[in-house]
Amino acid sequence: MALAQEDIEQIQNLINSSISNTPAVANANVRYELELRERTTRVEEELKHQREILISGFAQIDKRMEQSKFELEKRFEQVDKKIEQSRLESEKRFEQVDKKIEQSRLESEKRFEQVDKKIEQSRLESEKRFEQVDKKIDQSRVESEKRFEQVEKRFEKVESQLEKQSEAIMGIHQEIKLQMRWSFGVLLGVGSLVLGILKLTS
Repeated sequence: MALAQEDIEQIQNLINSSISNTPAVANANVRYELELRERTTRVEEELKHQREILISGFAQIDKRMEQSKFELEKRFEQVDKKIEQSRLESEKRFEQVDKKIEQSRLESEKRFEQVDKKIEQSRLESEKRFEQVDKKIDQSRVESEKRFEQVEKRFEKVESQLEKQSEAIMGIHQEIKLQMRWSFGVLLGVGSLVLGILKLTS
């Protein structure tokens, strides 16, 4: 425990009074020893004071370090909480993104299925139309064949009629030739009779 200033002054007064009551030679040695003791006491007191100041400073430093460590721990805890919160938010966002991607994939698949159905429906309709066109072409071909058959029959009838007409015309020509021959024969006979009669009458 450090001495108070009053105690130090009282000790000094006692020392001075004792020195004044002693002889001169003894006083010099005593006074020298007392000064040494006083200086030693003051140095010790100063050292104790400095030690107490250092202890107090170290205690304050320890308190500040403890407080700083506590504050750092709090800050690290807050940082950890923020990091954890950010991680959870990131996970939620990634989950939302995954859900959106999955939803978009499903919608795309549905659209592709609809497109496939439309393509299949269009293909079936095209096949039906081509079948109808094929049927119409076959029907038109059959009708054309029937018409060509009818035309051929008409041509055959016309040919047969023309043949008949040509045969009739040939028959008429033969009759005309026969008549012409008969008429010429008759003329020849009549002419020969007329000549014979003229010869007889002359």
